[in-house]
Amino acid sequence: METKYTEIPFTWPQGFKADGVHAGLRKAKLDMGWLYSAQPAAAAGVYTTNQFQAAPTKLTKKTINQQHQLQAIVLNSANANSCTGAQGEQDAAQMQQLAAIKLGLNADLVGVASTGIIGELLPMDVIAAGIEQLQLTDNTKVTEAVLTTDTHAKTVAVTCQIDGKTVTLSGFCKGSGMIHPNMATMLGFVTTDAAIDGMLLQQLLSQATDTTFNQITVDGDTSTNDMVTVLANGAAGNTPLTTASTDYETFVAAFTYVLGELAKKIAADGEGATKLVAVTVAGAWSDFEGQQVAKAIVGSNLVKAAIYGEDPNWGRIMVAIGQTDAHLDLTAVDVTLNELPLIQNSQAATTEVSKLTAALAEKVINVAVELHNGTGQGQAWGCDLTYDYVKINATYHS
Repeated sequence: METKYTEIPFTWPQGFKADGVHAGLRKAKLDMGWLYSAQPAAAAGVYTTNQFQAAPTKLTKKTINQQHQLQAIVLNSANANSCTGAQGEQDAAQMQQLAAIKLGLNADLVGVASTGIIGELLPMDVIAAGIEQLQLTDNTKVTEAVLTTDTHAKTVAVTCQIDGKTVTLSGFCKGSGMIHPNMATMLGFVTTDAAIDGMLLQQLLSQATDTTFNQITVDGDTSTNDMVTVLANGAAGNTPLTTASTDYETFVAAFTYVLGELAKKIAADGEGATKLVAVTVAGAWSDFEGQQVAKAIVGSNLVKAAIYGEDPNWGRIMVAIGQTDAHLDLTAVDVTLNELPLIQNSQAATTEVSKLTAALAEKVINVAVELHNGTGQGQAWGCDLTYDYVKINATYHS
């Protein structure tokens, strides 16, 4: 099948500006930033399912749901403004208002995103000074300003042809620990110069999230803050997309690719991780069950620990599959590990242990599962579980 999009070096789509600064929330690293569109953009969002939803997350959801429009998003790292009560809600609203004033916008066109330590009030003097520093530039510093325990910025950009116009989609995200989205545990931002209705964009984001961000896990914990937002400002000049548009599927493919690549980058950069684990399931009763089985495998601490230890303990994979409520033919499960047979007919394959151990030394571990019980498929991404994960999280607050 011909690819309908082309990956390019990260850049902003037409009509977008951004910036990132060191405001002082962290000792030395960039810790505040924003995104800005020269014109109001169609907007969509998906949000954490954690019941203790943070003030900025609730505010952005409320703001987007008014008209599915935004023109800017202001963000900070180091402090989540979560579990901070009425004062936290006031601080999120003030952060929104300060950015709106600086940009000359109505506050209901500005989203707010925060990430970091839970339970501490935002130092609003630092936030205000940081917003004053922000400028409208073409730099990509905001992709660093959002990071917490991440080891690097996570970005992807593609172009595609829509209605004879070149459309750009650019995304960046943060996420390293407390990763078990549904929707949760990371902040993701996608910008595009395509013209598309906000409600259709919301529908597309919700659908694409199910097979991308909702199929990654690092540690099984769902955060209080996190969300994915999309802004589409129409600056490319295409006829607004609808589901009947000739190039709609092209846009869907490009959009889903951006979300999928960001999801994999989060999984690969899990706290303390040394390996990306990619699980593909085929032959499931349904796509839903295929996704369920795939995520159960990448989410198993026993599987993750075995992969870190380069121990081809295939029984742990069988346990993970069996713990789901997926329809199974208990005598017909096959699994390969980096294309080497690991399990055949639900029993040990004949591959030499030394070859399997060598395969587990790779940086990317591909586990392919065939359930022989239908046409459903699923994918999920995760990482190994290392000693460093414990070290990072044992001292996160202090």
